Amino acid sequence: MKDYYKIGEISKIYGIGRDSLMYYEEIGILSPLRDINGYRMYSIYDLWRLNLIKELRSLNFPMKKIKEYLCDRDIDSTKNILNEEIDIIDLKIAELISHKNNIIKRIKSIEEVDCVDLDKIDVVYIRERKALKLNADIKKDQDYDFMIQKLQKEYEDRFSILGNNNVGAVFLLESINRGIFNEFKSAFCLLEDNEVIYNMVLEEGYYLTLTYKGNYIKNKIYLNRIFEHIKQNNYKLNGNPVEIYKIDIYETGKVEEFITEIQVPIIIK
Repeated sequence: MKDYYKIGEISKIYGIGRDSLMYYEEIGILSPLRDINGYRMYSIYDLWRLNLIKELRSLNFPMKKIKEYLCDRDIDSTKNILNEEIDIIDLKIAELISHKNNIIKRIKSIEEVDCVDLDKIDVVYIRERKALKLNADIKKDQDYDFMIQKLQKEYEDRFSILGNNNVGAVFLLESINRGIFNEFKSAFCLLEDNEVIYNMVLEEGYYLTLTYKGNYIKNKIYLNRIFEHIKQNNYKLNGNPVEIYKIDIYETGKVEEFITEIQVPIIIK
């Protein structure tokens, strides 16, 4: 092992940029020597400090805390920082387990969609549902995709897009009455019942539901079928229809594999 290493060697060995190494020197946690040509020369002493810095930075310890530890180390401070590392690692493990469980749940949701009867109108009583929403005039698929991205950006810790079959949109009933079926009032993501932060509620009550497969432009056919069903059975429309994207572009690039559920709130006389 050499006694000294140049900055290029250190940068390559540790995967740390030259700017970072010079920043560490600037704040006083590294003190490389200079050779006769003025080049930085890092000693074994600098290497063990870099090992500690890299470990603590990987756990997102702030540089101020790392500097305090490196400048005043003893057994007690080492035990304290090791215990802090354990706490951080335990938190990361809990987050990863939660993320894994969420992925398993989403896989199960995708698989369950395959068992749904398609093109069938059902009367279903649905309990109140909480949701996060963004109000917008959505007039084409690209607008909807943008709204979903914006919704996730605004609530990035609350839901994931991939495999989330609780994402949907609220139709504009006045647009439907004019024969326009691709304009929406808002985009939303349904939440768990125990959520306390939400800005939208889908009211409890009876809904006519229909699940179809394929391109979204087919919603006109199925909405008209549902409205005819309402007339035939003397039901009363009770609000804006919604559609929920059980399988969409985030799960498959094949439009023929898309699965959408339409839900129309009704009053049964």
